[in-house]
Amino acid sequence: MAMDSWRGKRVLVTGGAGFLGSGICHALAAQGARVVALDAMVPDGGANPLNLEGSNVMLVRGDIRDAEMHSLCQGIDVLFNMAAQTSHMGGQKDPVSDIAINAVAQVRLIGIMREAAPKAVVVHASTRQFYGRPQYMPVDEKHTVNPPDSNGVSKWAGEQYWLLENRVHGRPVVSLRLTNCYGPRLRIKDARQTFLGIWIRRVLEGEPFEVWGGEQLRDLTYLDDVTDAFLRAASHATEPQVNGHVFNIGGPPPLSLKDLADRLVAANGGQGSYVMKEFPADRAQIDIGSYAADDRAFRAATGWWPRVDVDEGLRRSLEWYRPRLEEYVA
Repeated sequence: MAMDSWRGKRVLVTGGAGFLGSGICHALAAQGARVVALDAMVPDGGANPLNLEGSNVMLVRGDIRDAEMHSLCQGIDVLFNMAAQTSHMGGQKDPVSDIAINAVAQVRLIGIMREAAPKAVVVHASTRQFYGRPQYMPVDEKHTVNPPDSNGVSKWAGEQYWLLENRVHGRPVVSLRLTNCYGPRLRIKDARQTFLGIWIRRVLEGEPFEVWGGEQLRDLTYLDDVTDAFLRAASHATEPQVNGHVFNIGGPPPLSLKDLADRLVAANGGQGSYVMKEFPADRAQIDIGSYAADDRAFRAATGWWPRVDVDEGLRRSLEWYRPRLEEYVA
């Protein structure tokens, strides 16, 4: 089902009040889609009702583990499946809840979708965490899967259940394995969603931030480019080169964490400072080291490529948060 136009399409976005989910909601609504966002609004997650302001999207508060979802899924054209428990330390501390959200609830959602929207396209948000510590870089989709923590295991299971649905029942499914994503509406009150969140907060507050393992390499993808990737995945989901596939999503060339810190300070007009530290012991055990994605397969299949470089993305992010800082750190 090619999405030449989103106008009038019925779309459900799970995790729709979160960082990436709300970005997708805004983009779809702006193109005329009829969008419903489902979100559990978990306090320690990335969801924020402010994220959907001005979007003309209906927000339904509910948890994919137990919400009544048949009516929400009935007759939809596309499901953007963004709901997940993404905290690595959270998964280590409570692996039962972690797998309940990232795997068991996915099986439940698959069953509901089979009844309510058997032909709908599904684009599933996945993670680079599956690969563990890279054996080579850049990391392509053929890299060995070796999850370093509970969260990686549960997310891997959830993705595999959706791919099984594609193979057995023929549903168009695409899974996008994401790297570090950043931009407007990211959780910045702490580092639960990504280290960049707390970095942005500290810079805007005029406080030093901590850089752990500064020589490690990371690639980053700006929100607008992530959103474009998800919409393109849906548009091409029934094509053989996309249907049933997993794709890495990267971005501009990777940077060391120290270089990234310097660029963040520069994007803030040179205002800001940081201190270098080693990884805490509990984080070091699950840290994957340097990472860079090989996303050539997705680029070739869909024509996608990242348009926002790191310096521009950091500048845009700081500009967006500066007048909203108090609201997003409360």
